[in-house]
Amino acid sequence: MRKICVVVTARPSYSRIKTALQAIKDHENLELQLVIAGAALLDRYGNAIEFIKKDGFEITEKVFMVLEGENKTAMAKTTGLGVMELSNVLYNLQPDAVITIADRYETIATSIAAAYQNIPLVHIQGGEVTGNIDEKVRHANTKLADVHFVASENAKERVIKLGENPDMVFNTGCPSIDLANEIKQSPALDFDPIEKYGGVGVDLDIKKPYIVVMQHPVTTEYARAKEDILKTLKAVDELDFNCFWFWPNVDAGSDGTSNGIRSYRENAQPRRMRFFKNMESNDFLRLLVNSKCLVGNSSVGIRECAFLGVPVVNIGTRQNRRERGNNVLDIDYDKETIKNAISQQMTHSSLTNSTVYGNGNAGKKIADLLATIDLPFHKTITY
Repeated sequence: MRKICVVVTARPSYSRIKTALQAIKDHENLELQLVIAGAALLDRYGNAIEFIKKDGFEITEKVFMVLEGENKTAMAKTTGLGVMELSNVLYNLQPDAVITIADRYETIATSIAAAYQNIPLVHIQGGEVTGNIDEKVRHANTKLADVHFVASENAKERVIKLGENPDMVFNTGCPSIDLANEIKQSPALDFDPIEKYGGVGVDLDIKKPYIVVMQHPVTTEYARAKEDILKTLKAVDELDFNCFWFWPNVDAGSDGTSNGIRSYRENAQPRRMRFFKNMESNDFLRLLVNSKCLVGNSSVGIRECAFLGVPVVNIGTRQNRRERGNNVLDIDYDKETIKNAISQQMTHSSLTNSTVYGNGNAGKKIADLLATIDLPFHKTITY
């Protein structure tokens, strides 16, 4: 029985790994050790704990490691604290392998804590490019990892070009597409978001057309976070369209994004916006698939929305160079440009679905591989 320790450090990371967690939990030759850490424990950014427990997962350990400040120095110190705390957790749990997810800044703490203790490290979603600090973290995780479960063929080629052993690089697809595939089979919006999750703002009629907005700060442009979010707020408000707006991730600049949302909400009093911290993964995807358009810079627009055929207005550089389907319209931060792009994307009645990030069976692939492959903890560079 192999013990597989998965470290979830933020709200979006849970949806990126949820189906793999279930497959690991259900596998007869695997034991799941689930560690929740970082921003995933913070209520102000949509505490993921209640959703994780509701989904039937037992949490093995909790690691509180986020320092206040929401700037680049706080990010660095949070990562350092994460290395210290996670090292103790892994020492006590003695897993056979540790999984770190994607590219958020805290994930490098998981990688260091595992690699320095000779615990086989598995990296999910390596080999992708975005153009900001997340890309550096992603590639650093790749070089520390021993096994790689990537989400696309281009990502697989890139990981191998980084010098990784081709025999340890597997294109499993992205587990978040598994969830999207479930929603695709049953897409009806069968709940009232306001009744179920509350939120803040005006009441919206879910039977009327609406858009969804999710905009995060860009870690290499964090000083502009408030300025950037205000442009999007003004553009969406002037369009006067029903809007479900979601809180940003915790990153350098998230205080600027949050302050911009709060100040605009209080001063401008937008007539057709409702703001939420978080939703269950399936509910959020149902909200998306029934929307006219997703606006902002979230990777969900690049991944799940491509698979579901949801039009996306992608603003700025946060998703720069990432593989995408034909559902995405890329623009810069300018109020009029944002307004025009939203109006253009809302006219699409249907788009071609993209399977660039998988077909919907990544979780089972990951669990089966974890149960059968060799788990090395030391590697040499290949050429």
